[in-house]
Amino acid sequence: MPDAVRIVVLDTNVLVSGLLSPLGPPAQILALTIAGELTAAHDPRVLSEYRDVLRRPEFGFAKHRVREVLDQLERDGLPVVPRPLRGRLPDPSDEPFLEVAAAAGAVVVTGNLRHFPPTRREGVLVLSPRELLDRLRAAPRE
Repeated sequence: MPDAVRIVVLDTNVLVSGLLSPLGPPAQILALTIAGELTAAHDPRVLSEYRDVLRRPEFGFAKHRVREVLDQLERDGLPVVPRPLRGRLPDPSDEPFLEVAAAAGAVVVTGNLRHFPPTRREGVLVLSPRELLDRLRAAPRE
């Protein structure tokens, strides 16, 4: 599969969904990332958002599980130093994810495609978890 599809930036909603429900596409994306089939690009802002959101009490995630997942994403992921976007996204809190993806040549994987309008993606491919899985299945085996 092409490297551009193997390097991903996981929107926080994909992590939350993947941890909440072990059967859906977000869980499959998370499992592929944990297994090293996908590489999660990140910067300190992205890791900080993951940490803040996954520790929210309403999700009820076990602290040790959150720590394990975040430690592995940071350790095995691809740290990047992004540049600011030329334009703005509707929600400025989504901008770090697009900036990291642009710097890493990665795909943004999100359950909220509308947060990344096509005219503001700055050449970054943005896919839903299902779309990414479909592309991975369709890619020729190496």
